[in-house]
Amino acid sequence: PPWRAFDGGPALPPPAGGSGNLHQATTYRPSDDAVQQVNAALYLRRPLLVTGPPGTGKSTLAYAVAHELGLGPVLHWPITSRTTLRDGLYQYDPLTRLYAAGREGAPADEDVGRYIRLGPLGTALLPYARPRALLVDEIDKSDIDLPNDLLTIFEKGEYEIPELSRRADPSAEVMTADGPGERVTVTAGTVRCGAFPLVVMTSNGEREFPPAFLRRCVNLELRQPSGEAELSAIVREHLGPLADQSDDLIRRFFERSTSGTLATDQLLNAVYLCGHTGAEDRRALADRIMPYLTGPIDD
Repeated sequence: PPWRAFDGGPALPPPAGGSGNLHQATTYRPSDDAVQQVNAALYLRRPLLVTGPPGTGKSTLAYAVAHELGLGPVLHWPITSRTTLRDGLYQYDPLTRLYAAGREGAPADEDVGRYIRLGPLGTALLPYARPRALLVDEIDKSDIDLPNDLLTIFEKGEYEIPELSRRADPSAEVMTADGPGERVTVTAGTVRCGAFPLVVMTSNGEREFPPAFLRRCVNLELRQPSGEAELSAIVREHLGPLADQSDDLIRRFFERSTSGTLATDQLLNAVYLCGHTGAEDRRALADRIMPYLTGPIDD
């Protein structure tokens, strides 16, 4: 859309490498609704807010899309109650810089870029020729102000690094979140995207978000598999031939899921373990591997 056009540059080439989680990316089975909402987020240049119970593939979705579209390594930003916007944008290490200047006798204004490293969000907003994939994991655990702080960044698609903009020469080479060997040039102390990143924000529904934040997101709710056939297909994607021996465990998973919350990856663990240990009582072993996440407490 014309109101979501960004003109950052010069364009950077797409980073090399896969998404960072090949098995999860290639075995993910998206629903039709997930495909539609991902496409909507890409076309509208809007962040995707993904909600749903544990084990429904909220985080894996980012890796699957990055793999399918060749967007390079996923930039992972895990959120806690202490996370701030600055943590996602960049980090500056003034103490190491002062120590180096004193030890080497270098002027205080020399090569400040050596002491700046962009965070996952800051790296995603670099002017790449194609979108980067950014996973903002468990945003519902954030401080109450973080969603509102993100609004400005998502709307403008840019941010300033004051430590650079205050210098006589506001340009410098800085490290990115892709690793210490990856460096880019920031000009005029400002980073502005060229292609708005694919931002996947996951939430377990532990809090509500402000209406202003929600209306600027494309929303997607993921659900647990609705039947044994769908779950069997997921097990087959992950474990191949072991799925042929898992009908009793899948049935047990559905029986137990009526009394409390279970996650699909618990079933995968149970199927794998039962298939490799030769356990005589598969049902008892599976129950121990699949404790309730919420609901009744197992004996």
